[in-house]
Parts: sequence; structure tokens; C-alpha cells
Amino acid sequence: MFSTAIAGLSIIPAAAQTEKYRLQPTDVLQITINGQPNLDTKTRVTTDGFITFPLLGKVYVQGLTVQELEEDLKRLLEKDYLVTAQVVVFIEQYHPRQVSVLGEVNKPGKYDMPDEKDMTLLEAIAMAGGFTKNAYLKKVKIMRVKDGDKQVMMVDVRDITLKNEKEKDLVLAPEDVIIIPESFF
Repeated sequence: MFSTAIAGLSIIPAAAQTEKYRLQPTDVLQITINGQPNLDTKTRVTTDGFITFPLLGKVYVQGLTVQELEEDLKRLLEKDYLVTAQVVVFIEQYHPRQVSVLGEVNKPGKYDMPDEKDMTLLEAIAMAGGFTKNAYLKKVKIMRVKDGDKQVMMVDVRDITLKNEKEKDLVLAPEDVIIIPESFF
């Protein structure tokens, strides 16, 4: 299994919150029910994808957008507890968006992805100080877990750097692991 440790949390300005973001473990949420201050809650998404909310107990939120969570909480509260519920969810801290760059780079480690734009393979390698002289550029590996399935992509970085085939400079996803193998020749 390809897993990575969480190094820290990042705080993203409210303007950076998008409709597309899906809640993940370690996100910290501030939930407000207008007119019901006793229900206002600050909670962290657990590693198994739940939050704890007054009256409702454990609620599964992993993979939901903020809007979907607001709608779910509204529906659950209005079902048994409130006549009308105006729910506002704010993401106070996001799960860190990081990639790991390992192997034949000058500074192997975990690197934060920018919040405002996508990160490509070469950008991550540059953050890791570039290739060592022993790097084997022909078989750079990107490992990704998507919807529980492990994916492995092989990239010949020479196609990007020498042949200018920019489409091969893949956009990375959070938690991707990049491995640059050693050349034995």
C-alpha cells in the first residue's frame, strides 16, 4: 500500500475555497446553524471520514463538497429536530495537498502543492532540487491511489526535457509518490 504521513495542515484563504473541493480526513470544519448558537461546531474530519455533530452524532462527510454537506445537515436536522435549518459550513483548515519525491533527486521529501494552480511532474522534481547525476530519466514512476485503486504511471522525462513533449509533463494529484530510479550505467 502506498501511504504517506501527514506533515502538517495548511490554511487556505476563504477565496480559495471552491465548489469542487471534496472533504478529506483532517479537514477542520466550522459549522454554523443560523439562529441556533448551541449547535455551532468546530470539528475535524476523522481518518475514517466522519464528523461528530450535536444532535446527529457521527455523520459521514468524506468526499462531499461543502454544499453537499450543508444540504445533508439541513435535511437531517429538519427531519427530526428543527423546523428550518440554515446551515453554513466553512473549511477552516484543509488536508495538506502534498506530493512525495523520492529516489535520485537532490532533496527527497514531501512537498506542498500550490493552492492556486496545478503542479506538474517537472515542477515537483524542481522543488526537490532536481535530478542527481545518477538519475535514470527514462523510467520515472508516479504512484497514485484513486478511489482505492493503485495506479502506476511511467514517464520518460527525456521526452519532456529534450523533445519538448509538454503533454507528458503530467499534472500531479495530492498524495502522489514520484520515484526517480538510479541509473546503473
